[in-house]
Amino acid sequence: MRPPVARSALRHWRQDSPSRSPMTSLTFRRDVLALDVGGANIKAADGTGWTYAEPFAMWRDAPRLTEALARIIRDASPRRIVATMTGEIADCFAGRAEGVAHIVGALAAAAEACGCGSPGIYHVDGQIVEPTDAVANPRGVAASNWHAVARLAVSFVPGARALLVDIGSTTCDIVPLAGGRPTPLANDDAGRMATGELVYTGVERTPVPAIVRGLPHRGVRRPVASERFAESRDAWLLLGGLTEDPASTDTADGGPFTRDASRIRLARAMLVEPSAVTAADAERAAAWIAEAQARQLARAVDRVVRQCGGRPEAVVYSGHGERLARMALDRLGWSVAAVSLPAIVGAAVSRSAPAHALALIARGELS
Repeated sequence: MRPPVARSALRHWRQDSPSRSPMTSLTFRRDVLALDVGGANIKAADGTGWTYAEPFAMWRDAPRLTEALARIIRDASPRRIVATMTGEIADCFAGRAEGVAHIVGALAAAAEACGCGSPGIYHVDGQIVEPTDAVANPRGVAASNWHAVARLAVSFVPGARALLVDIGSTTCDIVPLAGGRPTPLANDDAGRMATGELVYTGVERTPVPAIVRGLPHRGVRRPVASERFAESRDAWLLLGGLTEDPASTDTADGGPFTRDASRIRLARAMLVEPSAVTAADAERAAAWIAEAQARQLARAVDRVVRQCGGRPEAVVYSGHGERLARMALDRLGWSVAAVSLPAIVGAAVSRSAPAHALALIARGELS
């Protein structure tokens, strides 16, 4: 059983729009460019199905944020810019207020350099505010991107008591939906983590020792070193949830993102010689990691639902960690309607869902 899908939401999607460089994909001036400025990635969308994403290590590269944003804006040539953020929590900043001020300042400087007007900044109350207001009220705009995704999710389950489960590279957002709007228990990171609505586990950047204390290896359970030798991306690559990219070195050891390199990284996490860990051994360890994440998320979902007063009528999956989300919900044994944003809008759009949702909000196409 599937809940009704709003036709007004469906008309915006093109499933054949991959995430690609703006330089090669834009042939006309965009009405809106929405930017999601994270701690590890910058994502962009225009609300019509086009998306773009690139790695950006905020903790290391914050001084060149204006340059990176200006390049994206210049290539997109938008009439107006809106933005949301999560990168303000990066440890290069003394606190969220400093992080928000830096990101908003970079957005404003980049927009001005490209001849665009002042960027709008998304507030967790659903409004788009001026940069000066964002800097004056950093708590309202910090880590607000989940709220935009929740508004997108609502459009696919109008009127239903539902739950959004959005898993990305680093975190999982669990957002209650009711009465045609997001109904979170808390609105900021600390509050949402306390209620279980924000879980710091994802399918790429989570260090293995943050997930498990040990891994199976040839009949024994080996402890894992409390060191960033391997990450969840290694497990999900070995399980087929992610795609090999030999050119990518955004890994724990700076090595290639290949199945064999992930095998070696998991061996290193157990302090075992790589020659003693076969591909099958590594896949068993990967499955162990995935199951541990699923258990953690199942507990969080159950906790959120109990606080909200009962099981939802529908679950909306978003992000490129949908497989993990389904594993978690399967553990709860629920029989509820399911909506997959990746299946409806395409994987690239779902992966950049905050930017896409924000573009739709700015265009007046999401309530």
